[in-house]
Amino acid sequence: MEPKHNPGRAAAWMLAAVAIFSLMDAAMKQLSEHYPPMQVALLRGASSLPFVLAWVLGSAGLRAIVPVRWSLHLLRAALGIAMIGCFAYALKRLPLSTAYAIIFVSPMLVAALSVLLLGEKVGPRRWLAIAVGLAGVLVVLRPGGGGAFSPAGWMVLLSALAYATASVTVRLQARTETSQAMVVWFLVLMALGGGLLAIPDWVPLRAEDAWRIAALGLSGALAQVALTRAFQLGEASMVAPLEYTGLLWVAALDWLLWRTLPGTPVWIGAAIIIASGVYLLRREPAHAESEHP
Repeated sequence: MEPKHNPGRAAAWMLAAVAIFSLMDAAMKQLSEHYPPMQVALLRGASSLPFVLAWVLGSAGLRAIVPVRWSLHLLRAALGIAMIGCFAYALKRLPLSTAYAIIFVSPMLVAALSVLLLGEKVGPRRWLAIAVGLAGVLVVLRPGGGGAFSPAGWMVLLSALAYATASVTVRLQARTETSQAMVVWFLVLMALGGGLLAIPDWVPLRAEDAWRIAALGLSGALAQVALTRAFQLGEASMVAPLEYTGLLWVAALDWLLWRTLPGTPVWIGAAIIIASGVYLLRREPAHAESEHP
């Protein structure tokens, strides 16, 4: 029987999850070039659902997805639609690596929102880390300096805020819901909500995008399973900071697929944000993962 905690395996699962999520985001960026943001949110939810349902049937069975608190599922789905929609809008206009550098501010937002929504206490050192991380975002955005300070940059920040709020919601959901129920109903409700909002601007699906949609769904499902496995096998404070390795993957994908690389300010800002995030994550007593943007 596999031990409950295995740091080596946990790290391997997390690194695999991050790599696969990077491929998923590359597929999402390609789709965002042809479809409106809400339609991309629909494709994100619907394409992963068959794979996730297969995982549920093979592991826990359908009883595991019976919801207990519909209100939290609906709230998290609404946040997910906002998160994916804003992220898809930004991906059409920004390199993956720039979007990732900004989205990495999420742990700082989670810490701040935990004070407001859950009544948790954050000491002065953690508040300082939050402030430093937000300063790193300004380095990436470069207001007045021709950087990512644009509607697309702000949309990534809104996506990060929705992601952070959803993470806090997951902490409440985890008290009554199974992980299978949280993943399945998130995808179902996001697909339904995104689909309804996409109707006014609907673009007919192109046959040549079928493989991208399939890749989006498969990679999203596999990465979510790998992420769950990583947190089952390892301590959150050790596993969560490995998410920042995603910046290396998306920088490579930016170069391979779009022949672009982030400028020096993006790397400097990302380094500041990552340092602050690692400090916070290493001191979180628990870390609840939301759906990756």
